[in-house]
Amino acid sequence: MTYGLALAFGALLPLSLAPFGLWPLGAISVAGWFYLLYRAPGRCWLLGWCYGVGKYALGASWVYVSINRFGNAPPPLAAFLVVLFVAGLALFPLLNAWLYQRLKRSHQRLKRSHQRLEKSHQLLQKGRPLADGLLFTGLLVGFEWLLTWVLTGFPWLFVGYAHLDTVLGNLAPVGGVLLVSFALTLSAVMLVVVALTPDVRTRSAAVLLASLPWLAGWLGGAPAWVEVSARREAALIQGNVDQATKWLPQSRGPIYQTYLRLSEPHWDADLVIWPEAAITFMQHEATQVLGQLNAEAQANGSTLVLGLPALERLPDGDVVFRNTAVALGVGRGRYVKRRLVPFGEYVPLEDLLRGLIEFFDLPMSHSEPGSWHQPLLDIGGARAAMAICYEVVYPELVREQGRQSDVLLTISNDTWFGRSIGPLQHQQMARMRALENGRWMLRGTNNGVTAIIDHTGRVRASLPQFQEGALRGEFALMTGYTPFARFGQTPLLVLLLLMLGSLAYLRFRRGVSGDAAE
Repeated sequence: MTYGLALAFGALLPLSLAPFGLWPLGAISVAGWFYLLYRAPGRCWLLGWCYGVGKYALGASWVYVSINRFGNAPPPLAAFLVVLFVAGLALFPLLNAWLYQRLKRSHQRLKRSHQRLEKSHQLLQKGRPLADGLLFTGLLVGFEWLLTWVLTGFPWLFVGYAHLDTVLGNLAPVGGVLLVSFALTLSAVMLVVVALTPDVRTRSAAVLLASLPWLAGWLGGAPAWVEVSARREAALIQGNVDQATKWLPQSRGPIYQTYLRLSEPHWDADLVIWPEAAITFMQHEATQVLGQLNAEAQANGSTLVLGLPALERLPDGDVVFRNTAVALGVGRGRYVKRRLVPFGEYVPLEDLLRGLIEFFDLPMSHSEPGSWHQPLLDIGGARAAMAICYEVVYPELVREQGRQSDVLLTISNDTWFGRSIGPLQHQQMARMRALENGRWMLRGTNNGVTAIIDHTGRVRASLPQFQEGALRGEFALMTGYTPFARFGQTPLLVLLLLMLGSLAYLRFRRGVSGDAAE
């Protein structure tokens, strides 16, 4: 029964995120998980794993579409691979729960303490739920941070994304999505603490801690960290090209003509954006095409930014695939994707997996990342930070270039995920990057969601999914820096380290004192 509850609480978390948007369920999810771990006499690791399975089975269900439909894996095999994927990701909540249990055990040794420590023991027991709540909060956010980089990371389904449109979202420019996760988790867990303890002082402290994030979020809506320096007009082209035929050689010409046709009325815009791999010519094969586009954009005083694949020869003679974006016309510059998608753009354990199914041998799965430090794109005298597809889910990667920019650009091809919840989750994370950095985000996609997002994370305009079209609208170039743009996640990580270190040290000292008194 308890493990089933853990599974159910895990499944609630994705329902707080896009496209469902039921943010109170996120609070119930983390509060319920904390309650189960707090009450569990043992096997917290299994509760953590069950919670993770529920969370990722629903929240990352879109992986099945890629493997089955575009990897041509039969349904049983695709389902089995998704099960492995979910079970692997659930190891993070498992480790989270195991570490929580290890760190909270020390107080139990005080139960065997000498009579002269009884008063100290009673005081500790009164504060135990409060301390455990802080421990749980710090660990949950710490593990979200680990998911931004361990094994290249999978920073998906963070608690904080549900609060883009609540007052807690005002904390994102201060400390990023992890600070929002911290605020929500602290608030939810402290309400459980109120229910767990009869001690008046402990309950009062818990109520105060539960209220502080919302008060801070309300007050955080006042500062104007950034300001508008200029306004320009953009046209974002959504080709809605079928992924099943996109990479066929005979499709190259028709795809190119589709984008030309959709762009024709919009060359007078300051900026025209085509999505990731908008044209499927390799860059070395597209010299004439790129020349024509460059001339068209220059003649109209416009910048065209588009994605296209490239084959490049390395100094050792190897030829590698690169996912790139280029700026043409009155703009200039080239960007090579830095953070690649596991299995989609490179294959971990390649010697074992390559060739097993078609999904592990897609043409772009041989990609190589670009240099970590690349110049910004010039879009007619303005500086644009680029993130291609999956890269936009990494807060620090976007911040690294975003703080130098006037505007953020992201191009993507979410056709891989069909009509699943994946593309809408992806857009929500792009909105958070705009809010964190105080920059407008222009999001050009193949089949949605193509959108113009302002510096507060609000979608100003968008196109419907699964149809071709052009989104024309105004955007702003911004100056100034949010605290997150200046300092990133470092202040929050220092706070977490101090908080967890202090809790562990105090419990260790009390545990040692209790053992010595026996």
